[in-house]
Amino acid sequence: MTARPNPVTATVRSDIPMSDTVVSTTYSEQAAHLVARIDQDGLGSVRPSLYETARVISAAPWLPGEPRRLAYLLDEQAPDGSWGEGPERYRLLPTLSGVEAALAVLRRGATPTETARRVADAVDRGLGALRALPRSGPWPDTAAAEILVPGLVAKIHEQIARIAEDGTPALDGWRPGPGPALPGGYDEALPAYVAKRYASVGSLPVKFHHTFEGIAGYLPPALIPDVPDLLGSSPAATAARAATASSAPPAGTVAALESVAERYAGSFPEAAPILVFERLWVAAALAHTHLPAAALPTVRRWAADIYDPRGVRGAPGLMKDADDTAMAVLVSSLVGLEHTLEPLDQFHNGSHYDCYIGEDTGSITANAHALQALGGYQRRNPETQHIYGPRTDKLRDWLIDQQRPEGPWPDKWHASPYYATARSVAALTRFGGGHAATAVETAVTWALDTQRDDGSWGVWGGTAEETAYAVQILLSTSTHRPQHTRALHRAETYLGDSAGSGRHPALWHDKTLYAPDAMIEAEILAARQTLRTRHDLNRRVTTPIHAEK
Repeated sequence: MTARPNPVTATVRSDIPMSDTVVSTTYSEQAAHLVARIDQDGLGSVRPSLYETARVISAAPWLPGEPRRLAYLLDEQAPDGSWGEGPERYRLLPTLSGVEAALAVLRRGATPTETARRVADAVDRGLGALRALPRSGPWPDTAAAEILVPGLVAKIHEQIARIAEDGTPALDGWRPGPGPALPGGYDEALPAYVAKRYASVGSLPVKFHHTFEGIAGYLPPALIPDVPDLLGSSPAATAARAATASSAPPAGTVAALESVAERYAGSFPEAAPILVFERLWVAAALAHTHLPAAALPTVRRWAADIYDPRGVRGAPGLMKDADDTAMAVLVSSLVGLEHTLEPLDQFHNGSHYDCYIGEDTGSITANAHALQALGGYQRRNPETQHIYGPRTDKLRDWLIDQQRPEGPWPDKWHASPYYATARSVAALTRFGGGHAATAVETAVTWALDTQRDDGSWGVWGGTAEETAYAVQILLSTSTHRPQHTRALHRAETYLGDSAGSGRHPALWHDKTLYAPDAMIEAEILAARQTLRTRHDLNRRVTTPIHAEK
């Protein structure tokens, strides 16, 4: 369906102000600059991934720039020998990746002796870090960890066995210590089982493209995907696919990897590009608060380009998913374009929405976004309520049922419950009615009770990102208890102009933790503006009428 302007929302929405006269110039300029910056970026704002870069080092020695990648690998190793961000359980996969890549470099023997000694030291320290990790789960629910972890453990043991036989060309006499044990909760046979299962079918689902490196060594040639660009938007998957070829890597593969490496000084992010995800989430964050007039044409163009009646993909080569599809519908409505809900229908399973077809575990935030898309669409098109009303009620009830007793919601796409709780509260506040009042109030109470002494919120430590989500939760209610007001005041102090700058902690789930910086910046910017607007509204309410004449 071709996007068309909605006469109700194409000018000014009463609930989403678009006139620059109602907000500070500083916010408008910052928001417009952020949108313009994103529009000029062809890949998206996300840092290099240790896991991904190490996989390319291991699988693609032919790719120019390996010395820079190797330097990054060595520089990123923590004092305890581990790699990665976040708590120790999140460091399992990147440390496995780093150790295996370092072993691969030593076996190839193409590095100078001095560098090889550093790499060998990194291996020894990395193996020590792996031995120090917990023996069993629960492990983070990151993408395809059940395949990637056992696959890398097996690769490390294979590399160690070959070094025991052949030695390392640059380090005569050095031998690594014993390989890591497979942590409890993982099945060493799963990668081969998955490959065998789809070999018998004769095709590999697109859902395995993004994490193709986990099963690449177990697949017959007929099942190797033939994709001219990055496979599943993943450098690691692309390098693994190239490594399965019997001849030189295809020129298209080399060019695609070189293009991404150029942006990241030789290293690689976990996904490239992330433009769909980044643009939709940034647009939604700003539009729910205030979208500057200068940014509106650009965001409308984004929404028109991204919406797809067949369903929206988060990145090229990924599966269509309900999360991005719902957000495409939602953002379109927020900026004055009308799109139907039909692309979402394919993900509905009777009670809620599967994030993508063939999903193993559901997503709270995908369904919260779907509830907003459903509710908003029906308000603008009341004649569709007989179709979507029952579905909205079921989705509302499902979302309420997923709430934990103490108040938050969890989600598989984010390590912090503040993200999923903010999304759930936003959806239920707008479209849950009286049925959701208790759930929302419980979430607000939980947020109040978990604020840190410095005014921040955070699952592992206070962060500006999580504080922005907590502010959204607290502002979802009309309650103005003294505790409520004090919490918002402390949050506003914490979210000073410096809180949104610098390196944001990685809290988002893909194969490992990552930080979509532009999206985080938009959330923080919107939270600050909402807090400022709250003061303006309070002044208007308390100012005598005659004083305004």
